[in-house]
Amino acid sequence: MVKRKRPSVDKFKEFVRTHPGLTNQVKAGKYSWQQLFEEWYLLGGSHEKWIPYMEEKEDQKVEETKSTDTGDMVSTLVNTFKNMDVAQIQQYISNANQALGAIQGILTSFQGDKSVKEEPKKIETRQNPFVFKKD
Repeated sequence: MVKRKRPSVDKFKEFVRTHPGLTNQVKAGKYSWQQLFEEWYLLGGSHEKWIPYMEEKEDQKVEETKSTDTGDMVSTLVNTFKNMDVAQIQQYISNANQALGAIQGILTSFQGDKSVKEEPKKIETRQNPFVFKKD
């Protein structure tokens, strides 16, 4: 059976799209979606509580237009590096290094170790065990 959503859920989703600051609050762990839905349902979408979250959207638009107008790649890169987790990047590099080491080991096992020079096979001349010398 297909579960049908209540119309209020769709209205809440539209409300969240117009107030992107709420998404940041949930990501920060200050609220859960359930808490926000209940407050929205009780207070309504026009309550003064939601005004700061609407203004964040306007601030974000202004910041986006500034960054696209200037085309300054350096500031974009600096912001990207600020948000990176160095320990997590180090873990990714370590995992990649281990994977490359494993691949290299497999390749050398299939190719054989070429660093060890093979001695050319000498044709052995067998000496006759029954050597008779003339006196």
